[in-house]
Order: sequence, then structure tokens, then C-alpha cells
Amino acid sequence: MAVIEQMLDTYPKDLGGIDQVKLVECISACIECAQACTACADACLSEEMVSELTKCIRTNLDCADVCATTGNVLSRRTGYDATLTQAVLEACQVACKACGDECEQHAEMHAHCKVCAESCRRCERACSELLSSLI
Repeated sequence: MAVIEQMLDTYPKDLGGIDQVKLVECISACIECAQACTACADACLSEEMVSELTKCIRTNLDCADVCATTGNVLSRRTGYDATLTQAVLEACQVACKACGDECEQHAEMHAHCKVCAESCRRCERACSELLSSLI
């Protein structure tokens, strides 16, 4: 999180009233969740019962892509577009909820799903908190 905060601190203009603490937390949560979802999908592919984890793998990969995109969009401050930012944060919340719900169904059998579900919930909350501060 330190690098994210340092980069935002170096931005030559005002962040436009956006709560920097919530912004840093959300970017960090998105990056972490993208990694957790990617790793979880890969771990699911190594499970003997991989055919039963197809939906989990798909949901993980979709969530990873949405989280990575959200983290990237939030990291760009020049030409800030509030409407786009809101839409991306809402999409990330939806993806994290879906992935968290799916991974929780497998969490008792697969530790990687438990870790992923927890990361999805953190990211979902961080998006919600940042959204609330924007509206």
C-alpha cells in the first residue's frame, strides 16, 4: 500500500476532493483481489475435482479482470470521469460479491477458495466505501 500512497502523493494536482485514504485502500484491495482470484483459479485447475469447480474458475477469472481494471482506472487521475469511476466501482462490487459467494461454497474443502472469498469481501467493502464517499 505504501507505493500506491506514494504515487498518489506525487500527483501534481489536487485529487479533486476524493478521500485519499479510501482511494488507496480501494486500489490496494483491487490489486490484492485480482491476484487472489487469479491464484485461486489456478489452484482450482490443479484440484482432482476440477470439473466441479468450473463455475468457480470462471467467476475467479472474471473477478480478477474486473478488479485489475478497477485498480488501473482508480490509479489514473488525469481527466477524472466521475460517471465512469462510479460504474467501474459498481461493476467491481458485483464481481467481488459473485466471486466471494462462489468461493465460499468451496471454502471448507479448498483453503485457496477461503482466502479468495475473504479477499473478495475486502474488495467489495472497499469499493462500497469509496463509492459512498463519491456520491
